Order: sequence, then structure tokens, then C-alpha cells
Amino acid sequence: MYKILTLNNIAVEGLRRFPRDSYEVASEIAHPDAVVLRSFNMHDMTIPDTVAAIGRAGAGTNNIPVEAMSQRGVPVFNAPGANANAVKELAIASLLIAARNVCDAREYVKGLDATGDALNKAVEAGKKQFVGFELPGRTLGVIGLGAIGVQVANAALELGMKVVGYDPQMTVRNAWQVSQGVKMADTLDQLFQGSDAVTCHVPLMDATKGLVNADRLALMNDGAMLLNLARGGIVDSKAALAALDSGKLHAYVTDFPTEELIAHPKVIGLPHLGASTAEAEQNCAVMVADNLCDYLEHGNIRFSVNFPECRLPRMDAHRITIANANVPNMVGQISTRLADDGLNIEDLLNKSIGDLAYTIVDVDGEVTAETLDAIRAIEGVLTLRNLGKPVT
Repeated sequence: MYKILTLNNIAVEGLRRFPRDSYEVASEIAHPDAVVLRSFNMHDMTIPDTVAAIGRAGAGTNNIPVEAMSQRGVPVFNAPGANANAVKELAIASLLIAARNVCDAREYVKGLDATGDALNKAVEAGKKQFVGFELPGRTLGVIGLGAIGVQVANAALELGMKVVGYDPQMTVRNAWQVSQGVKMADTLDQLFQGSDAVTCHVPLMDATKGLVNADRLALMNDGAMLLNLARGGIVDSKAALAALDSGKLHAYVTDFPTEELIAHPKVIGLPHLGASTAEAEQNCAVMVADNLCDYLEHGNIRFSVNFPECRLPRMDAHRITIANANVPNMVGQISTRLADDGLNIEDLLNKSIGDLAYTIVDVDGEVTAETLDAIRAIEGVLTLRNLGKPVT
């Protein structure tokens, strides 16, 4: 029986992916095998030694101590792309709302206390101060062409915008999905140059912190729009506020408001709504639950932020999995220990990413406790899981 600890309310459709006859799922449970969460901050908790995997029902993993888990040999899974449509829709809505001054106009109307003909006159008199502009023909720069960025770029193109994208690490899969009408910038400065709007869709890391700064904002057209539905630290808030004051920026839409941003009349602050749809929460929960089950039961890894993708079809064989430091001769040492036990390797898959390596080994007999201990004793081995034969 696998034990799953939930740290947030997880969509029921996702929880149903854990079979009741082999999984126990609860918000309070001792000795969990895996943890499923959304926005809960795991940096402030003691993670039990029994935890073999962590699943984030969303894309970002800043709330999870990923590096510490890597050192323990624990994969952290996420759900990239599962919330892409939700974020795309909010990004397009943000462009329209900012261009048409919808928020200011709404506040004006709510502040009217006239009635009848006087109200009608006040409405007509007030609309002049909220004249906006249309999107067709204007240039949108999309930073990051992952699952979300590709959808935003394609949707903006369909609205008649000119779209420029930038992503030096774009995958082949996403390259196939992005429309041919999207032009690719060679540098970030080239993307900002002449853009009427820029939207960010990259994770927050050292390389992206403060990516949107004063120098790059200065390259945009006057009266431009800035959108950040990714992570707060990607945009230099002081630079954005200065650009709003100077008129360089017409509006800044952010899902990560601060006190300073909230106080500015040209900032449209949202309460982290990017993936807040019932559909996105369901998709994320289902994806992460399926991948956790596949890992716990079969050792397969897909959509992990710290482990390599590693999937090996099950045979009628005994399976062990090993996470270890990515150093020479690890597979050789593991194979030797198995051979010493008289076991023949029927299939093996070894993958690495950075300082981590992961190996799935199928052998023709049951692995003894002594052999398992011998493999665990190899210098550099972080975790070993004995999965036995597949349940039929």
C-alpha cells in the first residue's frame, strides 16, 4: 500500500488516479511514500525520510526544496503544459484589458452616483478619458516559448498582432507547434526593440532574475504594455514603475503584486490567477498523479525537474532502480554486484542530467537483501528502490 500525503486541496479527478486498493491518500498521514501539493511552501517543513517522490500539481517548483531533494535522490515532478491554456487565456485577456483601459473605466462607472438621464450623460462624458487602442498590427514579444509561450504567441498572431519570440532552449516539440508567422529574435534586446507589448513565460532562476530591466524597457515603443504571469522576480519592479511614470509603459499587468505595484494607478495587479481555472487544476492533478503512480510502481520518470526522463517498459522480471551521483563506472559496479548474486540483466536503462544519474535494471531473479545492501553501499548511490516483479 502506497501512502500519498496531500499538502493542498487537489482536484478530485487527480486523486481518483490513485487506485484505492493500492493507495492511501490523506492530508495527514504517517510515513508517506510521496507528496502531492500545489502552492504549499515545503521549505518550511521537515520532509519525512520515507518520501520517495514529490509531485507539484502545476509548473513552478519554487516552493519545493528541489536541490535538497536531488541530494537525497528524490525526484520532483511537475505538470508542464497542463495549465497552458488557462495562462494563455489570461495573457490574451490582459492584453485586451490593458489596451482598452477596462479596469479604470470600470472603477469610473462604479464611482458614479447619478441616476436616469444624469447617469447616461455621466457615462457618455466619462468615456473620452478611457479611449484605448486595438491590437492588430502591433508587435508582441514573447519571452519563453514553452508550452504556454507557444500558445500565447499563436493566439496573438490570430488576433492580427505581429509576434516575435525568444527562447534559446526551445524544444523540438514546441518548435513544431509554434506558428510559422512567429519571428524569432536572436537576443532579448532584439525582442524588446520596437515591441508594443512584452509577455514573460519563463521560470524564475538566476539567469532570469531581473530579466526585464530598465535598459530593455527603454527599447520598447512608447506607451507599450508589459505582462508578467510567470514569476515576480523576472521583472525589475522599480524599472517597471519608472517606465510607467515616464510614459514608456502604458500598463503593467502582473500576477505578483507588491505594495509598491498595487499603489501605482497604471499597474493591473492580479492575485496569481494564471492557472486558477477548474480545468487547469484538474489537468495538473491528473498529470502529476499519473506520473507519480508510474514512478512508484514501475520506477519510470517523466516530467521531473531534477531527474532525467527515464522510461523502460515492464517485462516479467524483477526491477530495481538506483539514483546516484553522475560519476564513472556506476553502472559497472551495479552490474558486478548483481552478477555476484548470480543474476542476469534482462534490460537496463541509464540516463543522467547534470550531477545526477538514474538507472532502471530488470533482472531474471529476485534480488537478495545482501545484494541490495551491497549496491546501496557503493559510493555515490543516493537511493535504491526494489520494485520486484510487475503485479498482474
